[in-house]
Amino acid sequence: MAEQTSAGGTGHSRQGVSEPRIRPVAIGGVVFAVCIMGIIGAYHAIAGLAAIIDHNFYRSQQNYAYDFSISGWGWIQLITGIVVVAAAFQIFSGRTWARAVGIAVAVISALENFFFTPYYPVWSAIVIALDVLVIWSLATYGHREAHKVYNAPL
Repeated sequence: MAEQTSAGGTGHSRQGVSEPRIRPVAIGGVVFAVCIMGIIGAYHAIAGLAAIIDHNFYRSQQNYAYDFSISGWGWIQLITGIVVVAAAFQIFSGRTWARAVGIAVAVISALENFFFTPYYPVWSAIVIALDVLVIWSLATYGHREAHKVYNAPL
């Protein structure tokens, strides 16, 4: 019988190298992570601008160990927002370093919101939860999937 090759079923390419199997959850997770990082970055930037423009927007907290000046919080929020949005756009490059930076930025965002909790407790908790989901989404998305989807170099 003649040798038959099929596109599906075996998971092997013609050269004998196994092609990565793309999981829809992983791809959807990355799109989710990028969208959420864009929203979180925009929130950080808007919250930072609000504090920089109007010093009375946030009230200074009494007996809070990490109480910076309102202007200081504003600049921290603004810079973090710009970095988060920039990292979100780099994730679609499919490079491992972009995912690592995305995870690191989400960790920094979660820590920043932990310290920002006295100013906006409910929203800070929501952003921390979203940062955890971003970290999970980026951590489960592998290099082989990025190569298959974006033709990123192996």
